Amino acid sequence: MAPKRSNPSPGAAFKELGAAKLLRMHANMVRARLLEERLIKMSKGGDGFFWIGGPGEEAFNTALGFQIKKGHGLEHDFLHFHYRSSAILLALGAAPIDAIRQMRSVACDPYSKGRGFASLCTIPEINLVPMSPTIETQYLTSIGTGIAQARVKTDAVTIVNGGDAGTAEGDFHSCLVWANRPALPLPILIIVTNNGYGISTEFSTQHGERCISDWAKVFPDMPGRTVDGNDLIASWLALEEAFAYVRKNRKPYLLEAKVSRLYGHSSSSGANRIPEADCIAIFEDELTARGLAKKDALMKVWETESDAISQAHRQVKTEPFPETASVWEDVFAGGLPPSYPTKGGS
Repeated sequence: MAPKRSNPSPGAAFKELGAAKLLRMHANMVRARLLEERLIKMSKGGDGFFWIGGPGEEAFNTALGFQIKKGHGLEHDFLHFHYRSSAILLALGAAPIDAIRQMRSVACDPYSKGRGFASLCTIPEINLVPMSPTIETQYLTSIGTGIAQARVKTDAVTIVNGGDAGTAEGDFHSCLVWANRPALPLPILIIVTNNGYGISTEFSTQHGERCISDWAKVFPDMPGRTVDGNDLIASWLALEEAFAYVRKNRKPYLLEAKVSRLYGHSSSSGANRIPEADCIAIFEDELTARGLAKKDALMKVWETESDAISQAHRQVKTEPFPETASVWEDVFAGGLPPSYPTKGGS
């Protein structure tokens, strides 16, 4: 069960966070949405090979990104993310142009020099470990940094996120078991963003549990909670509670966020807009209703961010693709073995 909550009410939270911070979070949500829509357009227009991302998760992921203890080393949070994490990365300072570079596979893509899979990256400067396209393996690798942080004196934690369908994988349950071992409990914030589908399969047809957070009941000392991930303030408060618990007690916490999936699973399923709840529209209604922003000012944010994304895309279209001869660069730590070709090729 979750610990007794001391969070303020939503109204008090709006006041505590303040208009300036709320508007920064709104801008991040808009930036993430427009970036994803640009990547979708690039994929559909032959300007990229594949898209998969997180439109609809901007509220929860922005709230998460704004609460992470960012930096390098054990004194900062370690991040094990999956491919629907763009709003988190933008909140942590990632540049939209780099995601566009990755989609177009240009040579100055900072994540893989134009050789990697879209929506996956590694940023050592902020403890973002290599993101993998394989389903839910990040839950397993998070055990390692969790152990490292459990053995030092710090309030930094390991954060891992993934989707609802992947919780059927053994990696997710291995994470729960290892994090709750009495010999060495692990300071891991275990997050599941539940968008209701595993590709095209509905949650209700596959899950015997009512809520994924119910898995916490197996471990009496691990709190578990489900939150409306389309509500930024509810997400902020739930994350605030979860972070406080893990940082102080050095034990795991399971948090499930119910979110929308506004453009389907990926470009493979068409990436067309789906009429589900839009977390940005919900947040904008709250901001205007509480007198924290006017509609025309919020629309200006969309215009400004859209112009910036368009400018970034125009720049990327002028940047070169990788040279064929560079195909083996950064593959082997000790250099290219003699058995491999030396002039690129296949």
